[in-house]
Amino acid sequence: MSTDLTQALEKHFGFSSFRDGQRRVIESILSDRPTLAVFPTGGGKSLCYQLPAVLLEGLTVVVSPLIALMKDQVDALVSHGVAAARLDSSLSLEQVQTVQADMLNGRLKLLYVAPERLANENFRNHLERVDISLLAVDEAHCISEWGHNFRPDYLKLSHFARELKVSRILALTATATPPVAEDIRKNFGIAEQDHVQLSFHRPNLELHVTPCLEEEKRPILLERLRTDLEAPTIIYVTRQETAEGLAAYLKRKGLSARPYHAGLRDETRSACQEAFMSGDAPIITATIAFGMGIDKADIRRIIHYNLPKSLENYTQETGRAGRDGQPACCELLACRDDLLVLENFIYGDTPSPEAVSRVLEQILMRGANFDLSRYDLAVSNDIRPLVINTLLTYLELEGYIIASSPFYSSYRIRLLRDMAQINLGLEPSQREFFTRILSTGKQGRTWITIEPAVAAEQMQCDRDQIVHELSSLETHGDISLKPTGIRHSYRRLKSPEKMQDLTSRVQQLFLKREEQDLHRLEQVLSYAEEGRCLNQHLLNHFGEDQPDPCGHCGACLGSSGGKVPGATSPEITLEHAEIIQGLLDERHGPLRTARQLARFLCGLNSPATSRTWVVLPTTGRRSRLTTHDAFALLQDHPFNNVLAYCTSLIIP
Repeated sequence: MSTDLTQALEKHFGFSSFRDGQRRVIESILSDRPTLAVFPTGGGKSLCYQLPAVLLEGLTVVVSPLIALMKDQVDALVSHGVAAARLDSSLSLEQVQTVQADMLNGRLKLLYVAPERLANENFRNHLERVDISLLAVDEAHCISEWGHNFRPDYLKLSHFARELKVSRILALTATATPPVAEDIRKNFGIAEQDHVQLSFHRPNLELHVTPCLEEEKRPILLERLRTDLEAPTIIYVTRQETAEGLAAYLKRKGLSARPYHAGLRDETRSACQEAFMSGDAPIITATIAFGMGIDKADIRRIIHYNLPKSLENYTQETGRAGRDGQPACCELLACRDDLLVLENFIYGDTPSPEAVSRVLEQILMRGANFDLSRYDLAVSNDIRPLVINTLLTYLELEGYIIASSPFYSSYRIRLLRDMAQINLGLEPSQREFFTRILSTGKQGRTWITIEPAVAAEQMQCDRDQIVHELSSLETHGDISLKPTGIRHSYRRLKSPEKMQDLTSRVQQLFLKREEQDLHRLEQVLSYAEEGRCLNQHLLNHFGEDQPDPCGHCGACLGSSGGKVPGATSPEITLEHAEIIQGLLDERHGPLRTARQLARFLCGLNSPATSRTWVVLPTTGRRSRLTTHDAFALLQDHPFNNVLAYCTSLIIP
């Protein structure tokens, strides 16, 4: 098999030899054994399922949360003559139908899907008709309750694998601590001997920690950057406004820096990334939105301006430096004040028992078959969409509901030709049908908005007929179609015996996650205050034993470690109290409860506050509630202190 695998590798992918660990993983998969591959960033995980995919009969399904990564890999595979495709939210209905037809007809070898796609009952029904040779789960740490990048739909993957009777499973991740790896193995039935883990040690990376106060950060950063103004550098920050402010500061000091974060327009982010990749903008000040899919080998510096939210995140982010094997520097500017923002995010995500109870009732009291908008549910209860998705996933795992096909509640239609031209290409029955569809809609200046469910009821036909007709017209270039308002369908399988008991169980799950996230921050602080070898500390965190100090990190060289300083927590002043009371007197709906008010004062966006428009008393203009002077008024205060204060103001 050894020679055959090498020949297959060269034939299909043009490589003459395997990297460390790849052959062992591939041999395990081809021997029909579920396998876990824990490889550091850039370690060649993808080949571990791509080569088996072309050698095995049937379809390899790859679960990945990253659309950009899916697209890049599919493009690369197709260029090598491998039949690969992806199903994601960026595809049109026609494209989805083409991919599904190729899947059912056996024309595909690899199909990339997001984890949410497997939650679609209709898609699972399609998969049951297909010979699945391998299920590859990328970013597999997301499945673990101990994982640092939790995604609710990952929790269901092991159930789906059993339902579809898939025996070959490959779980892949770049960051798995021993508890996470154990969780993954348990979920997928992976034997310990089929857990293949490479070392996380990167001898070319110099790790440094510089304890400092907030006001010392900018001068230190400037000093570091001026040692080499052209060295490709990523500066990681927590907040979007920090990315913007820091880039502006560096520009004023004569350095070529650009900000990057999720709040920028797509074209701005793309231009920023391209400028960094080409070398036109050597310095990027970025949130963690920057990095996934960045394949730049010569990054010389990674500087964490703020504390990362976990050591797993830190390892992923520093792992983007020095992929060319040349020396690179990774420095953490450690200030205890950064913990405040990270802790506030964690506390702010935890819903109150009242909110959990309300959402459970709204879900489980809808009848045997129902649909809902997760977004609307999040806004009406002022709970982040991720929390809503998590709650729905827990209900599925406990057997209360099962998801079926999602659909769009409305479509915006724009005619690309006049009706006379469109009608020329239609049969008489089609003309009449399309005219009736349009008559059910609401006419705007450019677009006509229709709701297929409402139109179907008026026209006494099936909703799918309407959607199919519109998609056909779009394919032929007659209309432009914009679907909006995605809704998710469910079937209720059972009702809880006691709603109060279910509410309590679900609330405990959220509190457990809160506790785990806070523990991760403690681990970051422990690393920042480490007086001994930083590499040993990180490797021990991932279950590796390195008996000897690395000799080249800041701690080994005597320049890192020590107590991380921070400012004393400020008091809530009389001026604060007056502003807060004025805010309460304005009686804004999204600030009714103590937790909602505390989130708002700590500068934490929520679905309801982000969507609410009000007339601000200071300007008399209509604006979003989050532009109010009181928003983020107490962002420098611990969330629990603010919550206690708000609780004293708001009597239930």
